[in-house]
Amino acid sequence: MIDILEHIDTVQREVGRTGETVSLQMRRAYRATPEELWDAMTDPDRLARWFWPTTGDFQVGGSFQLQDMAGGDILECEPPKSFKVTYGGPNSFLEIRLHPAAGDSTDLELEHIVTGIPAPGAGGALYVGPGWDGGLLGLALYVDGLPDGFNPVAFADSPEMLKFNEQCVRVWLKVVRESGTTTEEDAIEAAKVSMAQFAPGVEL
Repeated sequence: MIDILEHIDTVQREVGRTGETVSLQMRRAYRATPEELWDAMTDPDRLARWFWPTTGDFQVGGSFQLQDMAGGDILECEPPKSFKVTYGGPNSFLEIRLHPAAGDSTDLELEHIVTGIPAPGAGGALYVGPGWDGGLLGLALYVDGLPDGFNPVAFADSPEMLKFNEQCVRVWLKVVRESGTTTEEDAIEAAKVSMAQFAPGVEL
């Protein structure tokens, strides 16, 4: 069983807006070295264990593709410190930064910047934030030791994960509200779209 509140509370979330550009930042600590996390996030075989089946050439100039989902190009790659990629389109940029911390642990920073996202203000963070929460959760489960036969694709649709997603949408709604970048009406509308995507059937 997942301790939903524990995993949600371990993540720091921020959202900002400059013109038509929305930025989302997340931070979480892991009990693993930067090298271990780097391998988990850039080795297709390992990615398939905790995140999603993925193919690609993980070096600058290469590209990647998540099965039946988004793909992108590798723009920057400095192992085991950081990488930057396009994600799902030319105006969507994802950057991961790994910082060594005490006791062979690592602070991970995730930043997703999107221009022209179809939501007013920073409400667009609700379209992607809960999904990245799921990714950070999957990485934590991988670090702690996944059970034999764990399937991230099947787990994504499990009742346990849908409950986690529901709480993440509510947390991101709070973050968007606190950003002061959009109206309450628009924030609620974006949250409804997010809930329908990440926790179908759940009322906001």
